[in-house]
Amino acid sequence: MSTFYFIAFLSIFFAILVITARNPVHSILYLVLTFFTFTVHYILLNAQFLAVVNFIVYMGAILVLFLYTLMLMNLNKDNEPMKSNIVKIAAVFGGGCLLVTIVASLKTMAISQPVVLQNPELGLVKNLGKILFNEFLLPFEVSSLLLLSAMVGAVLLATKDKQPKTQPDGKLY
Repeated sequence: MSTFYFIAFLSIFFAILVITARNPVHSILYLVLTFFTFTVHYILLNAQFLAVVNFIVYMGAILVLFLYTLMLMNLNKDNEPMKSNIVKIAAVFGGGCLLVTIVASLKTMAISQPVVLQNPELGLVKNLGKILFNEFLLPFEVSSLLLLSAMVGAVLLATKDKQPKTQPDGKLY
């Protein structure tokens, strides 16, 4: 149980660093660490599939794309506009509302018994694969064909014709 609390502390700590970091690249790197702690939580909860999906999709694709996009942009501190007083007041009000909500939820929190899984096979990738490739094989294959056609369409739309096409009478279309 102490492992859970340590990882939860790290999750909250890195999430706060995401918000408070002045450099956007550092903020994205802290977000990667936050999602990594979420992956560890999924493993602790015996949800290996969610852990792998979180690791591959969020950390491996989306956040790396964000990081490269921010690195390619020229974000100088000179270009950053000054915040008006209204925005600062709204931020303080929003933070106060969040603080009131956290305090109210902590007051109503009670100590509960630990959750024990009745079925230790719950959440394993092996069980998901059996169901996916036995009972739901047709929807799985149809969705793969839809994704393939979308990918081919995107490639065809992205390529440009080198020469304009003409009709038999010589007009462009």
